[in-house]
Amino acid sequence: MSARATARLRRICLALPEAEEIETWAVPTWRVRNRIFCMWSPMEGGGAALWCKAPRGVQELLVAAAPERFFRPPYVGHKGWIGVVLEGRPDWDEVAALIRRSWRMTAPKRLAATLPD
Repeated sequence: MSARATARLRRICLALPEAEEIETWAVPTWRVRNRIFCMWSPMEGGGAALWCKAPRGVQELLVAAAPERFFRPPYVGHKGWIGVVLEGRPDWDEVAALIRRSWRMTAPKRLAATLPD
């Protein structure tokens, strides 16, 4: 993934309340109160993706609608996390919305309530 795309992903994640970046498993992860809400991941064959939480049923809908952009990530896919391909020209507004939703699912309720929809 390009340095520009990595910087953009970092800006989106770190703009969220109490978000912090911690390298884990040799990749950047973003956390709120030490709970991961987003992580960068290299893809087989090159390229990069992000993984984030998604509400029940959303993973299946996104993968079925756009399998070239979304996938079920290993290790956490069975828990409903979604993988988002970041190569090419990702829709950064969509990426930001997915990350915000994942942050809300991860943050404590009172903290999550501080972020407007």
